[in-house]
Amino acid sequence: MTPQPTAPDAPSSPFPADFLWGAATAAYQIEGAVAEDGRTPSIWDTFSHTPGKVLAGDTGDVADDHYHRYAEDVALMKELALQTYRFSIAWPRITPDVTADALGPVNEAGVDFYSRLVDELLAAGITPAVTLYHWDLPQALEDAGGWTARSTAERFAEYAAVVAERLGDRITTFITLNEPWCSAYLGYGSGVHAPGRTDPAATLAAVHHLNLAHGLAASAIRAVRPDAAIGLTLNLAWVRPASDSAADAAAAQRIDGLQNRVFLDPVLTGSYPDDVLEATASVTDWSFVRDGDLALIHAPLDVLGINYYSPTLVRAYDGVGEREEADGHGDSAASPWPACEDIEFPAQPGPYTDMGWSIDPRGLTELLLRMHREHPGLDLMVTENGAAFPDAVGPDGQVADDDRIAYLRDHIAAVGDAIAAGAPVRGYFVWSLLDNFEWGYGYSKRFGIVHVDYATQQRTPKASARWYAATVRTHAAS
Repeated sequence: MTPQPTAPDAPSSPFPADFLWGAATAAYQIEGAVAEDGRTPSIWDTFSHTPGKVLAGDTGDVADDHYHRYAEDVALMKELALQTYRFSIAWPRITPDVTADALGPVNEAGVDFYSRLVDELLAAGITPAVTLYHWDLPQALEDAGGWTARSTAERFAEYAAVVAERLGDRITTFITLNEPWCSAYLGYGSGVHAPGRTDPAATLAAVHHLNLAHGLAASAIRAVRPDAAIGLTLNLAWVRPASDSAADAAAAQRIDGLQNRVFLDPVLTGSYPDDVLEATASVTDWSFVRDGDLALIHAPLDVLGINYYSPTLVRAYDGVGEREEADGHGDSAASPWPACEDIEFPAQPGPYTDMGWSIDPRGLTELLLRMHREHPGLDLMVTENGAAFPDAVGPDGQVADDDRIAYLRDHIAAVGDAIAAGAPVRGYFVWSLLDNFEWGYGYSKRFGIVHVDYATQQRTPKASARWYAATVRTHAAS
């Protein structure tokens, strides 16, 4: 692939010289080889093989076959001038025999795969950043209660220590969890993600044990790698009320608490928001929070990762007509939002991505500035940002995706605006490097800047890949 000879217009604000430009992926979405090297099933293996759970019956059994094609994919990253690559590790590859009571032996073959990948990245001049949990919980732990059980958080910390010990000599950034909101609310609330449960009380128990898992893992990693940078990635929402009414403002406050502050506050301030505890009292008494838990969760954080795709619009539901649920979180009779029967999510104005998500880059600027304002001194990274569009390879063998280029251009400019206003943003990762298994949507949605033909595994860089490479090179030379 030959990069575009002319660089795109630079974003509205300069980026710091040490700003990192990268791309991100997740293990279950790209690796395949789900039964290779001793790996045991994850909740997504079970969920995707359950009829009716994933569109068209798609599974991650093969996905992008990255397990066998990682060297080809790293060469592609180098060609695209990526400076850093965020990937996740499949927990079932590392300790395939984990139980609620014990982590079990380390699977050397699984560790070796990631070791080879890291070495390949470093040889290409690409800095690896690892996500320890991107939703593929070992099925054995779900059978013992999953994220509703405290033991899952304890085993996660032990697993994190293993990864840090084995790979921490070459990896300096460890992101504990990716989007725990999705793991809890979509996995245990609406059931559109694995493990597919629909229990509001379980949702909030999962929230706490995911928070606890982060805190325990942060301490476990530092115990073996004191110089490691510890991160956490949250899909923070730019929540807007549909009107200036007091009722809509109260609805927005409640959703902000359940989406944002129920994760931010325990991690960054050592407490749960009082208004969240009060609003959910009809669902749970939060007795799963033990003395000392909040101190464990409030471990020092080196970087907060923010994933942003679309804004969130909320309105108080007056009980008249059908309640609107246009929140973009899948089709389910169960709501992901506990104790929010009096809140609805009206449709937002376009334009839209192929996911039906409204496009509004202002939200990314607002979230970065909010974090800078409320938690000054905390380093920030945009760990995911991108869009799905119905891409296809044209007769000339190319993929023209001008809509994605426009999306990325505007959102990168939004990051630049936040930096210009003082937000300490240290990097940007486009989602995603490759088209891949898009969870409940199977292979019907394409987020990649590289097109993947799933029948042949042919990789074709899209126009957006060339645009992004030129963007990276422009800023690297400035």
